Amino acid sequence: MSILEISTISSKGQIVIPNNIRKELKISEGTKFAIITDGENLLLKKIEAPKLKEFKKLISNSKKAIKHKGIKRSDLEKIITDTRKNASYS
Repeated sequence: MSILEISTISSKGQIVIPNNIRKELKISEGTKFAIITDGENLLLKKIEAPKLKEFKKLISNSKKAIKHKGIKRSDLEKIITDTRKNASYS
């Protein structure tokens, strides 16, 4: 569903998300957003914390996969260190 609304930025850099869009997306006070730009456009992406049950399932599945592959804690520490060293944060 597409909704077109027009809003204006304030002197403090704030923008109002119109009420009908807030209702449609279930946005309320305190909702967090990631803001992404390509230099011309802005994308607001609502960020929701994962559900605890989903997070626990993810951790459990990860532990099973690690055990199945025979990966040791020292292997994980090396992978993390190497990844951080070679990561590009641009």
